[in-house]
Amino acid sequence: MMLHPTKHPTPSPEARATLNAQALACRRGQRLLFAGLDFSLERGRILILRGPNGSGKTSLLRLLAGLSRPEAGQLFWCGMAVPPSGAGLSEQVHYVGHSSGMKAAFSVTDNLRFWARYLGGAEDRLEASLEALDLEALAHLPVGALSAGQQRRVSLARLLVAPRPLWLLDEPTVALDSDNQHRLTGLIQTHVQNGGMAVIATHTPLGVDGASLDLRDFQPEAQHMAHDPLLAFED
Repeated sequence: MMLHPTKHPTPSPEARATLNAQALACRRGQRLLFAGLDFSLERGRILILRGPNGSGKTSLLRLLAGLSRPEAGQLFWCGMAVPPSGAGLSEQVHYVGHSSGMKAAFSVTDNLRFWARYLGGAEDRLEASLEALDLEALAHLPVGALSAGQQRRVSLARLLVAPRPLWLLDEPTVALDSDNQHRLTGLIQTHVQNGGMAVIATHTPLGVDGASLDLRDFQPEAQHMAHDPLLAFED
């Protein structure tokens, strides 16, 4: 529930572009992935999510993107409570997940043009986004004809067609060769140097400075799971 505006005055410029989580919990099906999760992320900072597969990294990113709701806890954007719908935060986010988010039959340019319009960006950013991800020679090709690494680069190009302060990246280096991993690192560094923020789930060192959040530290205690037959049955 959104708190009454009188309880949350308009944040000062210094408080803008900050993300805070208080006692977040996330459930997937019958399994409680994490609980009591707290963090604070300020402009110009990076948060690296750690933990084995199944620990909740993707689920946390989807929660921050407004694609799912927390089991418990509260998110705050710029000092304001984020409602369960995610309104107010989702409009500030670029989310790059496992799916490319592209139409296979459309060209690279047409896909990026769609995202520029959908996200409220400007089409004059298209050329720069293609250049930044070394996609100029592929611009006229349908995305479905590209390799996995090329499709990944097209997906990452979405980050540049419309400026948004918070980047949520789920294993962004998947299928990228070393040159394009370095290219991605440069884009992230430029983003945070310009006051942006990033939350990144990765098993691969990115060469960027950031705080680390290990989701294993927020998994339910074993004895609590043992008392719940549904949770105890989960692998």
